[in-house]
Amino acid sequence: MIEFVFMLTHHDRTVDNPVGLYEQIRGCGLRYIGFKDIGVPAAELREVCARAHGDGLEVMLEVVSTTAEEELRSVAASAEIGVDWLLGGTHPEDGLAVLGRRAGAAGAGNGARPRYCPFPGTVVGHPSILQGEIGEIAESARRITALDGVFGLDLLAYRHQTADAAELTRAVVQAASGPVIAAGSVASTAQIRALDQAGAWGFTIGGAIFEGRLPGGPSIAGQVREVLRVAGGSAQASTAAGPEPG
Repeated sequence: MIEFVFMLTHHDRTVDNPVGLYEQIRGCGLRYIGFKDIGVPAAELREVCARAHGDGLEVMLEVVSTTAEEELRSVAASAEIGVDWLLGGTHPEDGLAVLGRRAGAAGAGNGARPRYCPFPGTVVGHPSILQGEIGEIAESARRITALDGVFGLDLLAYRHQTADAAELTRAVVQAASGPVIAAGSVASTAQIRALDQAGAWGFTIGGAIFEGRLPGGPSIAGQVREVLRVAGGSAQASTAAGPEPG
């Protein structure tokens, strides 16, 4: 089984009215939802987070800002929003320092800081693109997950221009000392099964569902349910059937 994180995002931005969108997918069986640090005010993200927590979900904030200053501002905001996981970002040492200061300012007993999963490799642009050789990205994964306070990684497996996504994911999983979430441009059940076989802990989908590219459409809720079904049975399905066009 591989975990599915439904991102309330499209084109690397949180969609308009994420609160209304969340209401559409309540009761679909999700365990995780997420959003980006770009697109809507933090107050709306806090409202989504509060509603999701009330339903027993865990919430992820993915940082895709392109400057160090904006990235660290979003890292600091993660505590105010109340997310459980903090994904992305390319300055993990600085991010850890910000998280440490926020935790110290909050004081003991006021809530744990989020599980921190930065990007490995060289990530550029918006929407984010991953660059570098597989070996270089794997070494980056090893180094980052060796940092005290890093929980796992946010890997742009399908946003590398040349590398095979499954091979890249497998190399990063083997090098890392924490869970690997495959983020960005997952748009088919074949890709989900490939990521599961490669050892990814989870994957995110946002834009492909908003574009109606997954089974179960045209409704968003229908696609979410179908992706959950595939993720829950992907290991068995991948051994029982050949590759699916993606």
